[in-house]
Amino acid sequence: MYRRKISELIEKKLKDPDAPILLVNGARQIGKSFICRNVAKSIYPHYVEINLQDDFDGGKNFAVVNGMRDFYLRVSALYGASLGSYEDTIIFLDEIQVYPHLISMLKPLKADRRFHYICSGSQLGVAMRSSFIPTGSVRSLSMRPMDFEEFLWARGAGQESIDSLRQSFVEKKPINQSAHEFFFKAFKEYLLCGGLPEAVKAFLEEGDVYKTREIQSSIYESYKGDMSRYDQTHSLKTRRIYDSLLSYTQNKVKRIRAKQIEGDVRASLIKYEDEIDYLVDSGCALSVKAVSDPRFPLGESSAKDLMKLYYNDVGILTYLLFNYNVKPFLNDVPAINLGSVYETVVAQELIAHGHQLFYFDSKKVGEVDYLVNDYDSLSILPIEVKSGRMGYEYRALPKLVDPNGNYRLGQGMVLQNANRLDFADNILTAPIYMVMFI
Repeated sequence: MYRRKISELIEKKLKDPDAPILLVNGARQIGKSFICRNVAKSIYPHYVEINLQDDFDGGKNFAVVNGMRDFYLRVSALYGASLGSYEDTIIFLDEIQVYPHLISMLKPLKADRRFHYICSGSQLGVAMRSSFIPTGSVRSLSMRPMDFEEFLWARGAGQESIDSLRQSFVEKKPINQSAHEFFFKAFKEYLLCGGLPEAVKAFLEEGDVYKTREIQSSIYESYKGDMSRYDQTHSLKTRRIYDSLLSYTQNKVKRIRAKQIEGDVRASLIKYEDEIDYLVDSGCALSVKAVSDPRFPLGESSAKDLMKLYYNDVGILTYLLFNYNVKPFLNDVPAINLGSVYETVVAQELIAHGHQLFYFDSKKVGEVDYLVNDYDSLSILPIEVKSGRMGYEYRALPKLVDPNGNYRLGQGMVLQNANRLDFADNILTAPIYMVMFI
């Protein structure tokens, strides 16, 4: 349907006979099956697709498989006419998490070299926590909703214009006003439709905001439906945390408060570790962990009991906030605060680029929205996100990048609305849409 960056990586791996079997995981309706199917079909003349969720709901042909020989017999009985040899045949095992025993079987299937394989699953991240993953023979690959650059491709933006914008960002050179207006308008459209491919299609190709919102609503409900089918010990609490994300994103203090989940004043987030892991591993939510002492590489110093959670797609958030009203995005409505929307889209973008997310939290110094590892400079990049049109206030960021201060981070960044691209006092100020270059 649309060009996706992950396609190139999948194609490269499928063309390499020595590459591990790919397990493509991610939330529902982000395009996993479409990408796997079309890339695999473009490479191998003989293609077999087995939807294991359909199998589970129907004949359960693969519910019990007694070894590799038994697996081959079942595949041959059902799809024999489509099978060829190792050189020309690939089998796509979709929704493989339904049958975890098949995940464990991938290593011998890879070694046997009877056929090639690719796998995907919408709950695969959850299943992999409790399933044996054969190292060396299998590689997990996370997929996310379309990022902003992919949305620009779908919208028809030329690569030359995007590359020119990227060069301005790298060189810290201002861009002309017409270019700013083009990209900022596209960014506001992205806030409305998000990166779920079907919603993007309804918005860009059909111009149907109502249908766009209906798709987002349906996917949001399907996420909650999956939670209801999750381990009954955890499903109710998982739903409760997910349902509360909207109120948390609107709060001045956005971190998850454990005592509010079930009214237990003594609870900590450790009590809800399984439920939060489910939301993150299933791809339904994005986690941002607190750090009070930012040292490269981030991770070791994160506080286990301080965390923010965001929706995996900004379109779902704006649907929940504004329903079918497009004025907050396509028109200027001064009374509407888009702070939570901007923070969500930045989290979505950074995660899509492979960053692990943290935020700075210190009672004495203040808070900074995001911290990410900068492996080029072997330092940490602090990022502040501002949605207003007037002057910007941020007390913590200058202290983090002060060369004579306690933290001495190399540079910081402020992402904001205006056509402003400059570097002063170790802080780069850039238009919000340039998050696609971080």
